[in-house]
Amino acid sequence: RNFPVNQQIVYMGWCEAREQDPLQDRVYSPAFLALRGSCLYKFPAPPVTTWDWTRAEKTFSVYEIMCKILKDSDLLDRRKHCFTVQSECGEDLYFSVELECDLAQWERAFQTATFLEVERIQCKTYACVLESHLMGLTIDFSSGFICFDAATKAVLWRYKFSQLKGSSDDGKSKIKFLFQNPDTKQIEAKELEFSNLFAVLHCIHSFFAAKVACLDPLFLGNQASASAAGTSATTSKAKYTN
Repeated sequence: RNFPVNQQIVYMGWCEAREQDPLQDRVYSPAFLALRGSCLYKFPAPPVTTWDWTRAEKTFSVYEIMCKILKDSDLLDRRKHCFTVQSECGEDLYFSVELECDLAQWERAFQTATFLEVERIQCKTYACVLESHLMGLTIDFSSGFICFDAATKAVLWRYKFSQLKGSSDDGKSKIKFLFQNPDTKQIEAKELEFSNLFAVLHCIHSFFAAKVACLDPLFLGNQASASAAGTSATTSKAKYTN
């Protein structure tokens, strides 16, 4: 906890990862997941040294992935307490934990890690195409959505998060945004094309989730308690060491 926010470990522990290769002898294999700073890490064994953190099997940006707690109707087999992580490429990673309380802990951990990272970076810009022209879309925690010309940096349009009334995508590259004009109250459709569709969709979701979390006193209270507990634990450990 003495590290900068982008290096702090939010949570880590063992899960069972469901193999995607049907030719594998074992359906599940142990996986050690760690939410640290800006990333989710997947290891075959817990990282012990600083060097171990550079040798993860997979690494994902927390604001570009989507964690989903599965309902009974979504389960792939008889195992309960499962969740998926959809990567920025659209790949679904399927995990199982032993207890329901473990599942709740992972859900809270993903929410916390995402909130902390969005709060830290404040904005993210993605390259996109509008009518064959190279553009940029900035998702800004304070301002909302800003679309600008990549060459001239001239702003084409901007909307607040509250003005987004709906969106849809083709599952490949295109996103259609439906914004409400604050003056006319009319819905204005804006369609952009991205090379990294799922990363953009997950990022937008992460920023929205962080905005909602800022309005949730219970979430903010838990964050303050966790911070205080971390400080207390660090102080106690120092006293014990001395």
